[in-house]
Order: sequence, then C-alpha cells, then structure tokens
Amino acid sequence: MGMREKLEELKNAALGELAKAATGEELQELKVRYLGRKGPLTEILRGMGQLPAEERPKIGEIVNQVKRTVEQTIKDRQEILQKEALKAKIESEKVDITLPGRKKAKGHLHPITLTEREIKKIFMHMGFDVVEGPEIDNDYFNFEALNLPKDHPARDMQDTFYITDNFLLRTQTSGVQARTMQSVPPNTPIRMISPGAVYRNDYDATHSPMFHQVEGLVIDENISLADLKGTLETFCREMFGDSVQIRLRPSYFPFTEPSCEVDISCVICGGRGCNVCKHSGWLEILGAGEVHPNVLEMSGYDPSKMNGYAFGMGIERIAMLKYGIDDLRLFFENDLRFIRQFR
Repeated sequence: MGMREKLEELKNAALGELAKAATGEELQELKVRYLGRKGPLTEILRGMGQLPAEERPKIGEIVNQVKRTVEQTIKDRQEILQKEALKAKIESEKVDITLPGRKKAKGHLHPITLTEREIKKIFMHMGFDVVEGPEIDNDYFNFEALNLPKDHPARDMQDTFYITDNFLLRTQTSGVQARTMQSVPPNTPIRMISPGAVYRNDYDATHSPMFHQVEGLVIDENISLADLKGTLETFCREMFGDSVQIRLRPSYFPFTEPSCEVDISCVICGGRGCNVCKHSGWLEILGAGEVHPNVLEMSGYDPSKMNGYAFGMGIERIAMLKYGIDDLRLFFENDLRFIRQFR
C-alpha cells in the first residue's frame, strides 16, 4: 500500500471514530491517539526522510491536510457535544412555569402578644396610660414600696429570683406603679396600666417561671370600689363578650385594703357549670382592691385627700380562657402548629 492510500485510510478511520465519540473524554482520547506524539500522523512525519526527495513535498502536503481535517472534525464534534450537554441540562433543570407560585411563609403573632395588645387597647379606650418599667428591679420598688417590708410573711407567697441581696427579677409589675407615683408631684392623679414579663420560681401546667401580667392603678379624689367594679365589668365584657358577668369576693393583698378576687361567669359553659369551672359557673381571673394607705404615704400621697384602686391579671390566664387553652406550657414551647392557630 502506497503512502497516499495509507493516509487516506488513516483519515477515514479517524473521521469514523470521531463521529461516534459520545463524550468529551472519548473525544480527547481520539485526539491523543491520532494527533499525539505517538500517533500515526506524527510517525509518518518522522519517516519523511526515508522518502525520495521528489515525493516529500506532496506527501507532506497530504499529511498536513489530513491533520487539519482531523483537527477541524474534533473541534466541530466538540461543539456538538457541548450543545447536546447544555440541552440535556436545560431539560433536566427546567421549571414548569404553569405551576402556582410558592407563597411566602408569613409570621404569626403569639397568642400572648395578641392578648396583651387587646388588653392594652381596651384600657387605652378607657383613658388609661400604658407605662413600662425594668424587669430587673430593686427590692424597694418590688416589695417595700408596696407595703411588703423585709420581714413581711406575704413575701413567701412569691418565690423570687434574687440576683443580689437588693436586686431581683421582678415578681410583679406593681413596681412600675410605685415608680410612677414617686416620679410625679404629690397627689397627682394617675390612670395607668403596666404590662410586661414577670418571674417566679414555679413551673407546672398552670405556672411558668416567666409569665406576663397587666397591673392597673387609678388614683384621684373620691375613688370607690364601685369605680373599680365598673372598670372591670367594662374590661371583661370587651374581652369576653357582653353576656359575661363578674363578681367580687373578699380576699387579701398587702398593697390593697379592702382587697378582692374577681371572677367572671364561665366563658366555656356560660355559667351553667362544667369541668373547666369545676361546676361552679365561675372562673377567677384577677385580684384587685383599694390602694392601701401605707402605699400612698410611701409614694408621697396624702391618704386623707387621695385614694384609688389597683388590679392585676395574668395575661396567660386571660389568653387561656379566651382561646380555650388548657396547658400554660404550650405558650412557651414555640411549636408552630400551636402558634399558627391564632391570627
């Protein structure tokens, strides 16, 4: 076989294999096989010296032509394979634009937040100011200014988290009331509520070491228990509906005298009696009373001229009644299935 025929056969073999190459790796292997340093075209070029002088230019031209043809075929095949790979990728990653879009997940207000906002809204409509204070308070404002001296037995009712001998995590928001009374001129009328988190060392289905309170204070001339009852009736009907009834029962709190517990007719059974209200028809929701004269005096008020009433309620307690929740611990477990039920 002559050199021309051998080159023609080599070209046809290379083009045939290149046309079948299915991947870039196969194409690279063929390129090395035919055009590499050990490939047949390189060997032919190395053996050109053995050819007659008059044959060398013609054979060299044919070799270069074959080489250019193989190189161009490799380039063309590489472009085809790249296009095919891109097309396959697009097919595998395509998005069906006819599908409905995914809605963004919206946040939900916590039921305690919802309840606190509603409580504040009701009292603000009645002319109350909303006043907040520090959650780390001193012993004086948390206890002493509220008629609870250091040796008072009622301190045992509140298992307190002390930070130092004088500073503590507040056990009630009543300290904000004392701060407010002592921040204004003597005998200044006050109409306020103080919402916020409070802390006591207790934990079960109805108690949490951190919970929320709203405490109210009204001080003016000629304030009576009738004013207190009217305020609380208005609040309860706004919160639980027009049909709810309230009653006041005598009780004891060191910072009010006289003091009372406030019940509402059961919002579950309408007062007929059920397991929630222990078949009494009533549910306890808050404590209240007329401000103790000692509390007024310690904050610069004259009990002979000014008097008032105070009340306090747990926000969790109100939320449990309003939404029918039977375990206080659900509020603090951060389970989205629970929180998403409230709007």
